[in-house]
Amino acid sequence: MAIFQVEGGRRLSGEITPQGAKNEALQILCATLLTPERVVVHNIPRILDILQLIEMLKAMGVEVEQLSEDSYAFRAREINLDYLESEDYRRRGARLRGSVMMLGPLLARFGVAYIPKPGGDKIGRRRLDTHFLGFEKLGARVDFAAGKVEAKELRGTYMLLDEASVTGTANIVMAAVLAKGTTIIYNAACEPYLQQLCEMLNRMGAKISGIASNRLTIEGVEQLGGTEHTMLPDMIEVGSFIGMAAMTRSELTIRNVSFQNLGIIPDQFARLGIRFEQRGDDIYIPQQDHYSIETFMDGSIMTIADAPWPGLTPDLLSIFLVVATQAKGAVLIHQKMFESRLFFVDKLIDMGAQIILCDPHRATVIGHDHRIRLRATRMSSPDIRAGVALLIAAMSAEGVSTIQNIDQIDRGYRDIDRRLNALGARIIRLDE
Repeated sequence: MAIFQVEGGRRLSGEITPQGAKNEALQILCATLLTPERVVVHNIPRILDILQLIEMLKAMGVEVEQLSEDSYAFRAREINLDYLESEDYRRRGARLRGSVMMLGPLLARFGVAYIPKPGGDKIGRRRLDTHFLGFEKLGARVDFAAGKVEAKELRGTYMLLDEASVTGTANIVMAAVLAKGTTIIYNAACEPYLQQLCEMLNRMGAKISGIASNRLTIEGVEQLGGTEHTMLPDMIEVGSFIGMAAMTRSELTIRNVSFQNLGIIPDQFARLGIRFEQRGDDIYIPQQDHYSIETFMDGSIMTIADAPWPGLTPDLLSIFLVVATQAKGAVLIHQKMFESRLFFVDKLIDMGAQIILCDPHRATVIGHDHRIRLRATRMSSPDIRAGVALLIAAMSAEGVSTIQNIDQIDRGYRDIDRRLNALGARIIRLDE
């Protein structure tokens, strides 16, 4: 198992470009199963989760051609449906949360799909009910005990989702595009990644309207064709780099961020007192020795909470929390979606951060204003986002920290040690 040794207190400088969006890639790669024609995808992040998904597609019979470092061509002409019942399929699926999004395309095109028990981060309950209730509304039969979903024919219908699940919406959309008749999905997720998926499907011949709203209308078509698609930059990486620059008091330029797709993220960093400039499609962060958290207009403590898009993505709350430890002022971080995602704060408390964990969903952070440096320590990464938050803490701490279980970080961030070392960090990867 690999570890990071991180020398804290080093300031960064230079430029960094975010990778393609992981959460978009999981949806887009699964969507290639909807057509026997060639689909070319650019800006694919070369991270563990995505590489595992590509290997899984190959094992199913998808022809995969690597065109460049981050561009691939996929052609799902013949899928080995027997493989979907194999132990290898179940084993691969269990390692990867995104494997559940294969169900919609397989069900739409072949009338049958098998349910791997999906893996991923241990950040609390991540219900799959939305996916399966949507499939049932379309006319599928779900046998969860047997791990099978099947349908002789999918038919369009009206459905109101029980929650605005991004993966649930994506899965149902991919099933509905080949259904007979019209499907209306209300309370649909509308994240930029889902917008990208819908626009790609439309280029393939689907008829989806209401994109970017919470009400999608899908007119079913007989078949889909090939297309070419480019991923958005990963907004979570962009947010991580903004937080990293603030914590290490560094001057940094983040290139090609697709600013119009960042939503509320820049504004939320501004509320923590972090200054930045939009320069074309880049974000420039000047060196800043102090940043002060705003209060609400009535003087009450600032609250930063996650919410469905266009609210703040829950994936960034870990970053906001760690950045707040060196701000001036106090903030309440409210993680509404996952009940285990804040448990990494005990590692920050060990480092000297002033944090009160109120309950599994809320933590109050009292910032040090850089008067007291965090202390280096030994810690373990519990999930992708907490892992990077701990990495940011270690980069700002006094001394050399050790981070274990960095496979979790590698699942979401490509070559993060090499890319940050190029900016002036000192992160050493070792085999334990």
